[in-house]
Amino acid sequence: MSKGPGASFESPLHSLPLYSSHQLCEMGELTQTGVVQHLQNGQLLRDIYLKKHKLLPSNWAAEQLHLETTGKSRTLQSGLALLYGFLPDFDWKKVYFRHQPSALFCSGNCYCPLRNQYLEKEQRRQYLLRLNNRQLERTYEEMARIVDIPTKQLRAANPIDSLLCLFCHNVSFPCTKNGCITMDHFKVIKTHQIEDERERQEKKLYLGYALLGAHPILNQTVGRMQHTAEGRKEGLFTLYSAHDVTLAPILSALGLTGARFPRFAARLVFELWQDREKPREHSVRILYDGVDITFHTSFCQDHHRRSPKPMCPLENLVRFIKKDMFVALGGGSTNYYEACHREGF
Repeated sequence: MSKGPGASFESPLHSLPLYSSHQLCEMGELTQTGVVQHLQNGQLLRDIYLKKHKLLPSNWAAEQLHLETTGKSRTLQSGLALLYGFLPDFDWKKVYFRHQPSALFCSGNCYCPLRNQYLEKEQRRQYLLRLNNRQLERTYEEMARIVDIPTKQLRAANPIDSLLCLFCHNVSFPCTKNGCITMDHFKVIKTHQIEDERERQEKKLYLGYALLGAHPILNQTVGRMQHTAEGRKEGLFTLYSAHDVTLAPILSALGLTGARFPRFAARLVFELWQDREKPREHSVRILYDGVDITFHTSFCQDHHRRSPKPMCPLENLVRFIKKDMFVALGGGSTNYYEACHREGF
C-alpha cells in the first residue's frame, strides 16, 4: 500500500488515506478485520476468475478495469484491499479509481423526484413503527442515560450501526459510571430491525424507492455487459466499492425478498458467460456472498424450469432493466426519466 501514490485517483479521492495509520479507528473507518475480509474477497475472486477462467490476461491493460468508489476512506480502502487480493503485486500505474458522489452510484441520473417521494413515505413508515414500539423506546432511554446524552440524540445516531461494529469485532459494549450497554439492549434493537424488514416488504414503499434508486447502476452494469458481448475488451472487470445503502436497494429491485440487510464486506457479483457452441448467445449469473441467487431474481425465477442451463439469458436481464422495472412501478412510464417525473403518487 505504500506504493499507492503511483496510482491515479479522481478528485477528491487523492486526499483520502490509503490505509488506516492510527491505532484507534474512529466512527466510519475501516478496521483491520475489514481489511482482511476484503483481501479474502479478492483472493476468492482471483481463484475463480483469474486462475480458473482467465478473465484477464497476465499483461492486462488499465482500460480492462473499471474501478469506482464513493468519497469515504473506508470504501476506497475496501476497494484497494479487494483489488490487492484479486491482483497481487499489481502495477499501481495501471490503477485509476473514479469518484462516485452518490451512494446510489447514479452518476448523472441522480435527480429523481419520485424516488425521493418514495423514500420520504418509507421513512415515515419506519418512524411510525418505531413510535409504536414501547420496548424499543425504553431501551433507547436506558442507553441514553448510560452514555449520558439526550434520548433524541442517541436515536438519531442509529446505534445499531455502532453496536453491530462492536459485536462483529468481539468487543465489549461500552460501560460508564451509569451502567453498561448489554446484550439485552442489542437484542431489542436487532429484533426491531428484523420486524422493520418484514413490514418493509409488506408495504412495498421501499420497493418503489429501490426500483428507481437501483436503476442507474443496474443500467450501467447491463450496458457494460452488452459491450462485452459485442466483443469490446474495456471494463472486463468492474468494481464498485460501495455501501450497505447501495446494495440494499439493488437486492430489493432484483426481487430478492429473502435477502436481509447487507453484512460487513458483503459482495454482489454479476457474471457474463458466452456460449462456446453458440458464441453470439450470452447468459448471466448473479451471486450474493458466494451463493448463486440467479433463479431467485424476479426476472429469472422460472427460467430453470424451461432450460437445462444453470444460468439466465442476458436478454432477460436487459428486458428487466429496460422495461420490466418501469412496469413494476406502474403509471405507464417507459423510461427512467418518465418514471422519475411521474406525478400523482
